[in-house]
Amino acid sequence: MAITLAVPDTYGLVLAAATSTFFVNTFHMFRTAKLRKASNIPYPNAYATHEQAEKDVNAYRFNCAQRAHANFIENQPSALGALLISGLHFPVAAAVLGATWSVGRTLYLYGYTSSAGPKGRTFGAYIAGVADLSLKLMAAYTSYLLVAGK
Repeated sequence: MAITLAVPDTYGLVLAAATSTFFVNTFHMFRTAKLRKASNIPYPNAYATHEQAEKDVNAYRFNCAQRAHANFIENQPSALGALLISGLHFPVAAAVLGATWSVGRTLYLYGYTSSAGPKGRTFGAYIAGVADLSLKLMAAYTSYLLVAGK
């Protein structure tokens, strides 16, 4: 049985939300580069050593930026997949949740790299986490509808 997918008229909103994640990645890159420079951690070192981070708050914040960026990269593919799939059936809701995910991930980055350190990421993690779970549930339901031929 062939399935014909009709992209909803408002699917452009889904694509706009997906595109926002590329800019969040760019925010991560700039923030990490700024903190790398401030901490004088040379390339190719991915992180400051434990000793460097204990002595220099900039080195510690650089490590936080690196970890926030790695966490973003770990989560972006599944969030994008869920956004693009759920947007086939729920385009406006998916777009809003996708944009919410991007805002949450940006708050996560700036909270994590603030003077609060890892504790500063909690608010952004909560926002992004709720949006992410919602997108995944909507994607599962959309997939079910496609498999069931509904």
